[in-house]
Amino acid sequence: MTAAKESRIHYALAGYIIFVFVQSLFYKFTGSPETHYIFVEKLDPWAASFGFPGLFAPGGIFSATVVGSAELVASTVLAIGTLSMARVLQGLGAMLAMAVISGAIFFHLFTPLGVSVKNADGSFDGGQLFALACGVWVTSAVLIWIRRESLLALVRR
Repeated sequence: MTAAKESRIHYALAGYIIFVFVQSLFYKFTGSPETHYIFVEKLDPWAASFGFPGLFAPGGIFSATVVGSAELVASTVLAIGTLSMARVLQGLGAMLAMAVISGAIFFHLFTPLGVSVKNADGSFDGGQLFALACGVWVTSAVLIWIRRESLLALVRR
């Protein structure tokens, strides 16, 4: 892959991840009805059934604010790595994004949350949020692959 093509691709990949994460921050940090449905109505009762009540509730270790904060950190590291051409930071941001979104995909697939999430108006999104999560996962994986040499060099130190 030529340097020019690689440069354009990494901007687009990082941009997609940052866009998806940043646009969801409003919902996570304001306690929107969609966020309440996901974290409080679906995930917290599921966790409580295993003896972990409050895990996803406001103030819980996996609350919307905590997840949103992790997405904000991943987006910031990705943006700094992309804008400064610090390849290793871009790779680390993609790894953090993949970790966060892997959790989201897990909870969509293996809990009562399901793939289609309820919107504020009571309708369901038809899997749109899940599709965005899958897109972030794939995009993160490709970006990690592109930045593998920088990441491996960091490990070798």
